[in-house]
Amino acid sequence: MSRVSIIIPHYNNKDILYRCIESLSKLTYKDFEIIVVDNNSSDNSPQDVQRVFSNFRIIKSKKNLGYAGGCNLGAKSSKSEFLLFLNNDTIHDNNFIQPLIGLLDSDQSVASVQPKLLNINKHDFDYAGACGGYIDYLVFPFTRGRIFNSIEKDQNQYEHKKEIFWASGACFLTRKSIFEKCGGFDEKLFAHMEEIDFHWKSHMLGMTVYVEPKSIIYHEGGVTLNKKSSKKLYLNHRNSLILLLTNYSFFLSIYLFPLRLILELISSFKELLSLNFMGFLNHYRAILWNILNIHYLISRRRFNKKIRQVTDKAIFNKAIISHQSIVRLYFISGIKKYSELK
Repeated sequence: MSRVSIIIPHYNNKDILYRCIESLSKLTYKDFEIIVVDNNSSDNSPQDVQRVFSNFRIIKSKKNLGYAGGCNLGAKSSKSEFLLFLNNDTIHDNNFIQPLIGLLDSDQSVASVQPKLLNINKHDFDYAGACGGYIDYLVFPFTRGRIFNSIEKDQNQYEHKKEIFWASGACFLTRKSIFEKCGGFDEKLFAHMEEIDFHWKSHMLGMTVYVEPKSIIYHEGGVTLNKKSSKKLYLNHRNSLILLLTNYSFFLSIYLFPLRLILELISSFKELLSLNFMGFLNHYRAILWNILNIHYLISRRRFNKKIRQVTDKAIFNKAIISHQSIVRLYFISGIKKYSELK
């Protein structure tokens, strides 16, 4: 049995999967297995790549389960101590796994750790996770290295390991035992913010999450779903609202929801002024979905209440959720870098 299961959800595109598996074949760490979850690809790309690299196994899904469902399917077939969730559009420093395992081995209170994520073509931080993720109190995410669309160049400004709120789904290593306690990824989220949800639950359990910049991988991003796509906007806003309504205590959720709605309205009109009519409508689709799925929200709240061991206040006190609105800081105060935040 391998100590690490590398789980790669995949949907079409032979070339990126080939590149990813080829990169993994060069790792200096060898105590791992690779599980490629085929989300009902139409091009037989996993089988084509396996003819060249036989060092992975394929789990075939009969439908596209998204990132969340694909990763869950891979995790169920793993017997390893650690799960490493990895996007297929990544390549890797050949020793990137060792620092991640070293951090988890050194501190049993750490649930997950992510590497430093750089753009595959540049020396910029990667949009999807950069050097560790945070949220503000209204559940808008940002990272060390990227706030909204302002992406910093990596100039070794964030070289120390640090506690973070969430580790990027592009790549993070976690304990399988914690993943199971949290119920895995919520498959209703499908794609986007499922890793934030999982790590929020990890904090509820009293665990911590870290970034370890000694570990580096390179991420292309936007291959399966372009970051400017209307569907991506919808999923991000819908899922963010789900988290706000279910991961805080009841009264805090009720207090914050109207404040978040105001920002949703402002953002929707920004899309309208940009002539992005689908973007405008998708804000309201996201709100309507939450209104029409009250039973699902109640079910999530019950699960979170069952696993919660740490209060909202205790999580806020760790300074991993910003007490200030990142929207206000970015668009009004002109703060574009993580290092400028106080």
